[in-house]
Amino acid sequence: MKKTILLLCLLMLSLQGYSQVTYIGRVLRDNAGPVRADWSGTMAIVRFEGKSLSLAYAESGEDYLNIWVDKEPGVEADQVLHLTQGEGEAELCTFKKKGVHTVYLQKRSEGEYGCITFSSFKTDGTLLQARPWKERVIEIVGDSYTCGYGVEAPDRDCPFVLSEENCNKSYSGILGRYFQADVVRISHSGRGIVRNYGDSDPGRTMPVRYPGVFDAAEGPKWTPDYTPDIIVIYLGTNDFSVGKQPSLESWCQGYKTLLEEIREFHGNQVPILCVASNADPMLTDYVRTAATQSGLPNIYWTAIQKDGHNTTSDLGASWHPNYQGMRKVASLMAPYIATLTGWPLPLAPIE
Repeated sequence: MKKTILLLCLLMLSLQGYSQVTYIGRVLRDNAGPVRADWSGTMAIVRFEGKSLSLAYAESGEDYLNIWVDKEPGVEADQVLHLTQGEGEAELCTFKKKGVHTVYLQKRSEGEYGCITFSSFKTDGTLLQARPWKERVIEIVGDSYTCGYGVEAPDRDCPFVLSEENCNKSYSGILGRYFQADVVRISHSGRGIVRNYGDSDPGRTMPVRYPGVFDAAEGPKWTPDYTPDIIVIYLGTNDFSVGKQPSLESWCQGYKTLLEEIREFHGNQVPILCVASNADPMLTDYVRTAATQSGLPNIYWTAIQKDGHNTTSDLGASWHPNYQGMRKVASLMAPYIATLTGWPLPLAPIE
């Protein structure tokens, strides 16, 4: 009888620990407690009183995670955790004296490379309730630009290396810091509205991926558990890749499908900002037409014009924007987001 009571107490403490961790993004919580995630930018926030914290995890492939300790996430992480396929335990922080600390872990690499299971957080002290979601939430639906593909590479001729992908330094992370908002990224490199890069992986476009709790891993349809203040769609570059483009009719049909999926999850009141990249001159017309002809309420559009960033010092791997280029992209989107949400435009650097 005493053994049974002890086991029940241990189980209750374990479940209490899981409930005290705040996850920003789409995650799947197993009945036993572990939490799985693969969307780029998914964040776990852990608060504890003690001298040390570690993570027991399972990794399906390969992942890099940004870590900040006792500070809100900034441009540079305090450390980067590299996980490879398998199970293990990673030390996150240690202190000489017992105290109250908060640790942020952000999945900086995207879903096609790995799905992480947060099996448990372990401390020599006590897990405490982490902060809830911020009052402001931005959801961004995008491609490699949103994932921060190659953002840390030294120049545009460098090939892609997973360790140099960092969503925190993409325009999505910059906008989150600028507006002091939590950001949910539904993004995957090479994906478009109706056509992926070079016609790869046909059928697995972003309207197909958007409803899932996972990006690449197998899983159910997501059940909404947050309501964003604004949704940004930054897609189209891959639809126009390798000198091709979809017909305007098919594009508008695909775009409306995505808009309707978003409306199903978040309702008609949340503004949606549709943004055209500067990858092709026709994208502005395509995005404008799709937005204005959708027939749905609260749909807006804008475009990043050709000279929004340069094609030399503003580029990282494979001609994707680096951090400097991403700052410029974020600065062009920020006034629209401020207007549509009613948020003040901060007198602060966009970084």
